[in-house]
Amino acid sequence: MTAYRASPVHDQLQDHPASPHHAAPRSTAPRLSSSSEGAGPRLQTVILFRDHPLLLDCGRPVSNVRVAYHSYGEARPEAVLVTHALTGTSAVHEWWPALFGAGKAFDPERDYVVCSNVLGGCAGSSGPAELDDASLTLRDMVAVQCELLRVLGVKRVTVVGGSMGGMQVYEWLRSYPDLVARAVVVGAPARHSPWATGLNVVARNAIRLSPGGEGLKVARQLAMLSYRSPESLAQTQSGESLVRPGTPAIASYLAYQGEKLQARFCERSYCALTEAMDAFALSDAELRAIRTPVLVVGISSDVLYPVAEVQAHAALLPNAEYWELDSTHGHDAFLMDAAGLNTRVREFLNTEA
Repeated sequence: MTAYRASPVHDQLQDHPASPHHAAPRSTAPRLSSSSEGAGPRLQTVILFRDHPLLLDCGRPVSNVRVAYHSYGEARPEAVLVTHALTGTSAVHEWWPALFGAGKAFDPERDYVVCSNVLGGCAGSSGPAELDDASLTLRDMVAVQCELLRVLGVKRVTVVGGSMGGMQVYEWLRSYPDLVARAVVVGAPARHSPWATGLNVVARNAIRLSPGGEGLKVARQLAMLSYRSPESLAQTQSGESLVRPGTPAIASYLAYQGEKLQARFCERSYCALTEAMDAFALSDAELRAIRTPVLVVGISSDVLYPVAEVQAHAALLPNAEYWELDSTHGHDAFLMDAAGLNTRVREFLNTEA
C-alpha cells in the first residue's frame, strides 16, 4: 500500500479542537489504574516505540507513538482487550455500560480490562497530524495495541469489539493468533463490502469538499442513517421536531448528531480511519486458518453490515459460534439495545476452552 498523498484540500482539514487529551503526557512510563486512584477510571498515556520504530504497512517508520488508554481491575498477565468503533474512545465504561461492571461481560473485579484509543484517533493517541498523514491500516492499529499490552505485562488476551472494533478483532486473529485466547466480533465483517465502502467514500468527499467542520457534520449525518434502521427511525424520529417546530424530527436529529460529532472529533482522523476500514480484507483462506474460539454476533436489522454478510464470514471460521442480536435499532443496537448481548458475551467469555 502506498502512503496517502495529501491534496491541497486535505491540507485544510482541521485537527481536533484543543483538548486535554492533546497535552503532552507527564510521564512516558505506563501508569496502571486501580480502584484507589481518584473517584473513577482515569485516562492514561504511554509513549511506545521509543527505542525501535513501528514500521507502518505503508512503509513509513514512526517512533514515539502516544497511546491513550484506560485499564480496569488488577494488572495481570491475562487481559480482556476491548476495541472501539470509528468515533469511540478508550473509556469503555462510558460507551458500553451494558457490558461493563460487576457481574457483566467486562467485570473489573474479575478481569483486567484494557481499552486504548486507536492509532490515528483523536481521543489522546497519536493522530494524523503527528503521523504526517501517513496511510494507516487496521494492522497498524492492532500492532500498537499489541505493543501496549506487552508493556503492561499482558501475555494472553481475549479481544472483544463491535463495528470497527470487531474488524480489529479479526485483525488480531490474523496477526497474533498465538496471543488470543478467545475473541468476540460484534456487528462487523471480515472485509468491507462495496456498500460500506461507498458510504465512507461519500462521507470523505463531503469532508474534503467542505473542510473546517461542515463536511464532517454531513459525513456523520450520512453515517447515522446507516447505523439505524428504517424501523428504528420510524419509532423514534417520526413527525415534527419538539425542539425545532416546523422541522421534521429526523432533520433535527441528524443536525444534532452532526454538530455533536463536529465538536469532539477530528475530520482528519475520520478520513484516516475510514480509509483503513475500506482497505481491510481477510481472505477466505485466512479466515479458515483461524483456530481460536470466536463468537460472531450479527444484528438482525443491521443495514450497514447485514446479517447474511456477517454470518457468511463466521461460517468460514473453523471454531466459531454465531449468535444474532434481535433488535429493531440497526447497527447501533450493539450500543443501544445491548442487554441480551451482555448475557451472551458473558456466557461465551466464561466458557472453558
